[in-house]
Amino acid sequence: MKQSYNLNINADATKNLSLLDSVKNKANRYLQQRSILQHLLRIVLYVILLTMAFIYLAPLLVMVMNSLKDVEEIRNGSLLALPQDPSLAAWSKAWGSACTGSTCEGIAPFFINSFKIVLPAVAISTILGALNGYVLSMWRFKGSDLFFGLLLFGCFIPFQVVLIPMAMTLGWLGLASSASGLILVHVIYGMAFTTLFFRNYYVGLPRELVSAAKIDGAGFFLIFWRIILPLSPPIIVVTVIWQFTQIWNDFLFGVVFSGADNLPVTVALNNLVNTSFGGKEYNVDMAAALLAALPTIVVYVFAGKYFVRGLSAGAVKGA
Repeated sequence: MKQSYNLNINADATKNLSLLDSVKNKANRYLQQRSILQHLLRIVLYVILLTMAFIYLAPLLVMVMNSLKDVEEIRNGSLLALPQDPSLAAWSKAWGSACTGSTCEGIAPFFINSFKIVLPAVAISTILGALNGYVLSMWRFKGSDLFFGLLLFGCFIPFQVVLIPMAMTLGWLGLASSASGLILVHVIYGMAFTTLFFRNYYVGLPRELVSAAKIDGAGFFLIFWRIILPLSPPIIVVTVIWQFTQIWNDFLFGVVFSGADNLPVTVALNNLVNTSFGGKEYNVDMAAALLAALPTIVVYVFAGKYFVRGLSAGAVKGA
């Protein structure tokens, strides 16, 4: 009986081991198939991403290649062909001698105009946004939520709706067709966005910092300067990049509110493209467009990672 019993046990053990091996084999095959499927999906995803990146960057590549050609090469060859004899002549002309209407000074003066408009507008709107966000997050008052909602409403107003009221206001202030008037327009229109950025960032900071500072006798501006502002570099980077890009690329406000002596580079670029004496110089147009876009490209290349980090740091749910 013992021998028969042992044989049964051995048979059961062998059967269980066989079943276990079968399960392991099936699990391994499943994992292999899953791994292969994941690799295929990843390859498909990369192909899609590379295709989309090429479609997005192709116009920029075409502009760069054709800005290095002369006019005859563009007219006689394909736009997608590499330049046979690369030259920066078109870039030089676009910068210093291309005609932008009745004057032929290139886009250099307008490039400087844009910096004169962008830098103060970015600085002022960032400071005001930081103060507004500080008040709306750390110094709550009765009706602050309503005020924030009304301010936020400005983010959704189309540019075209505010043109006439702003033009009338600038005329009443004596700032029509001036650089100061255009700076004021960008500050007012951008303040809703900058306030939103800073308010959402400051909501994530512990209010105990402000409460402790109040107990120690610190006032409104001292708390902002000594406690809140040193914690703000991530969102300051986001706001500066956002405002710089929006103001630099703006065309509508520039063409409506600026005067002949303070046109931004985007308006000058439009004038250059629509001005021609004799044949159309596409290489100069493309070089001018690249020069006009260069500051924003440089900003995103060197500060893009900080922009993403700042957005992540400020991605908190508003209270």
